[in-house]
Amino acid sequence: MHSRSRKALPIKKIDTFNQTKEVQMPAIHWRFGAVSAALAIAALTSSGALAQKKYDTGATDTEIKIGNIMPYSGPASAYGVIGKTEQAYFNKINAEGGINGRKITFISYDDGYSPPKTVEQARKLVESDEVLFIFNPLGTPPNSAIQKYMNSKKVPQLFVATGATKWNDPKEFPWTMGWQPNYQSETQIYAKYILKNKPDARIAVLYQNDDYGKDYLKGLKDGLGAKAASMIVMEESYEVSEPTIDSHIVKLKSTGADVFMNITTPKFAAQAIKKNAEIEWKPLHFLNNVSASIGSVIMPAGFAASQDIISSAYLKDTSDPQWKNDAGMKAFDEFLTKYFPEGNRVDASVMYGYTVAQGLVHVLKACGDDLTRENVMKQAASIKDLELGGLLPGIKVNTSATDFAPISQVQLERFTGKSWVLFGEILNGDVGG
Repeated sequence: MHSRSRKALPIKKIDTFNQTKEVQMPAIHWRFGAVSAALAIAALTSSGALAQKKYDTGATDTEIKIGNIMPYSGPASAYGVIGKTEQAYFNKINAEGGINGRKITFISYDDGYSPPKTVEQARKLVESDEVLFIFNPLGTPPNSAIQKYMNSKKVPQLFVATGATKWNDPKEFPWTMGWQPNYQSETQIYAKYILKNKPDARIAVLYQNDDYGKDYLKGLKDGLGAKAASMIVMEESYEVSEPTIDSHIVKLKSTGADVFMNITTPKFAAQAIKKNAEIEWKPLHFLNNVSASIGSVIMPAGFAASQDIISSAYLKDTSDPQWKNDAGMKAFDEFLTKYFPEGNRVDASVMYGYTVAQGLVHVLKACGDDLTRENVMKQAASIKDLELGGLLPGIKVNTSATDFAPISQVQLERFTGKSWVLFGEILNGDVGG
């Protein structure tokens, strides 16, 4: 009679090699098993082994998959070296053990600086390659073409390689963030210089007929204020499909302008400098920062033709002897020697790619084991006074949830001899700042 008080548990079915068996488990054994399982679960939970790691598509225990889009061909192909530099830098990171033990897989596609192709490549990266995010895609028109898509997919469009002001709009586009100083503030700084040093200037403007060129032009007009209408004697635009801009330069010279605002990408910037020299037009020449590369612009145009051009900088000029013993420059040279020996040291785009890649590594390290797209953006928007070896002394990277403009300081420079010479103080490049 006493044995009846210890009831057997209900029959439990166990699948063993696809054959179902019915067994009865004594209550005492079941209770022990349940307690053991509960203790095991509690131990696992308290250890945090499962709670610490969070991944979105494109990240695992061993890999971080990053997408990129560059103009390896087409009218802006001079910028293609940026993608090659970034690949080399990630090779360096992987060789040194990766980021928190994870290796970077960098998938970079060519869009030829054609927005429809950019859209195609972005969809491929997000939907087929399944990258965690797209990093440093180049160009204002290309990035404009994919901005809404990236934000609708909630995939970071991180550190875009364009200084258009529109990338700093965290309220409307929380998944898109810029990197370099914005275009409008750059030309505002030039405008202030002109108003102070050449108040009666007659300004001729050459600009690329797209969002990039128009952004720079707006900054110039805003900087000149009420005087813009009288000081700007001609606004001449060109299309990226044009083989040469020589005829535009001749037309601008005919206005009698004594200041030339050169808002062009590298290929056309070199053409403009060379043509100015050929027709002996010698205005005060301002060249936008995105084409201030000695390797891809100044050398093709010629040192003699490039004297006294004014631009702005936030990166160290590799040809400037003042950085000979600089720790940041030494690290850059070591990187080139070991991981990118074919890189052109005096091409500013190489230093740009190196520096922005360092910025991304900082963000990924800060993510720790939370490699979700949301956390990538959170860490990218939480950078405080980050100093990178390629930045000019005093220029630091700062972001916040309401400020998606990582670098907002520049210094004016003048091309003298065979290098850029900095002058003046570090200027705040924030529009309205």
